Amino acid sequence: MERKAEGGNSQRGSPSSSTTNVGVRARPDPFLVVCRFFGVITSIAAILCIAVNVLSAIRSFRDGSDIFDGIFRCYAVVIAVFVVVAETEWGYIMKFWKVLEYWAGRGMLQIFVAVMTRAYPESSGERKVLVLLQNIASYMLLACGVVYVILGILCIGFLKRARQKKEVTREQAVKDLQELERRREELEELLIAERV
Repeated sequence: MERKAEGGNSQRGSPSSSTTNVGVRARPDPFLVVCRFFGVITSIAAILCIAVNVLSAIRSFRDGSDIFDGIFRCYAVVIAVFVVVAETEWGYIMKFWKVLEYWAGRGMLQIFVAVMTRAYPESSGERKVLVLLQNIASYMLLACGVVYVILGILCIGFLKRARQKKEVTREQAVKDLQELERRREELEELLIAERV
């Protein structure tokens, strides 16, 4: 297949040759796809932690059983929101929270939220579903956090940033190539129009 694509490049002015090259270059990096999938899993775990902590806080404030538990849960919700926002890698947030750019720091934050979600377990047997959700959410986020810390120590986050930069550069090169191809076709049409 590679030889066919190279043979297609030898023909000048063939629009199919540039389209073939663009299609090959537009393939996503499998490593970045896996990283995005892991980020989605982490976001889901953090959103589940937010939901569980909100439910626990509402129960604590409504029953008046433990006001400090409710306040603690509110802090857990706020910090879990930072975990979700960190997974979006929004440039505005990353500019002010540089530590979240590094996977080890992001993992420690996730572990902290998981521990906060697991803290103050329900002592009464009334809310077994809530306790089950707390366990699921906290252990999912704890596992994601441990994976982030380990991969951060192995400098996988640096590798991801380098590949993202390469992908952005590649996408920009493809756009530039398409723009040049479009301009070349326009100039050829003008040249043909002038000759007639």
